[in-house]
Amino acid sequence: MTVGARRIWVTRALPGAEATAARLEAMGLAPLIDPLLEVRDLSPPVDLAGVAALAFTSVNGVAAFARLDAGRDRPVFAVGDRTARAAREAGFSSVTSAAGDVEALTALILDHAGRLDGAVLHPSALEPAGDLVTPLVSTGLNARRLAVYEAVERDPSSSTLSGLDQMEAVLLHSPRAARALSCCLAERPAPALRALCLSAAVARPLEGLLQAGGLGGVTSAPHPDETALLALLTL
Repeated sequence: MTVGARRIWVTRALPGAEATAARLEAMGLAPLIDPLLEVRDLSPPVDLAGVAALAFTSVNGVAAFARLDAGRDRPVFAVGDRTARAAREAGFSSVTSAAGDVEALTALILDHAGRLDGAVLHPSALEPAGDLVTPLVSTGLNARRLAVYEAVERDPSSSTLSGLDQMEAVLLHSPRAARALSCCLAERPAPALRALCLSAAVARPLEGLLQAGGLGGVTSAPHPDETALLALLTL
């Protein structure tokens, strides 16, 4: 780590936070890993009878499902390239990326609907950030969700909070993390801290905090992927 490097708070859950930190270090920045969310696997029964394809909206969903079921023969639709890569690394051979958000994934699945002989199963968080199933079902497609993990909020360390005035930016990958940050900073404002968000949906929970002077600024990535998010640090 470069002495005097710009400090960036990484709030995403492990193990993804470590990958983000490595990218920041490669940029000559000083990451501080202190997640606002902790991922815990769930253990639901998995029934793939009648399931034609799987749809993943997160790397955590891929990892949790892969631990629950050994089958890798069904095609996978992934929300973005990072999730698609995780699916391939987990052993799925037929993986298509929507390279976007939940709306892009919905459109991708509907484009393939005529070739699906069965249901689409969405292994997800217990409280997903976006609704993939409802718009699919509304078109007549057979789709259902299976909660395979949950994200539990956790408090940042006291050392992180005491060092907010020394940080340049905080990275936020989900609306849930943004809400957790908003709660933390409502009691401990950081008017010099910039919040850099993966998307406009992630930034939305911070609007009140920004108006109250609890943050120095909120910026959303132009595309919902981490490369676009980290590019905000070069502006």
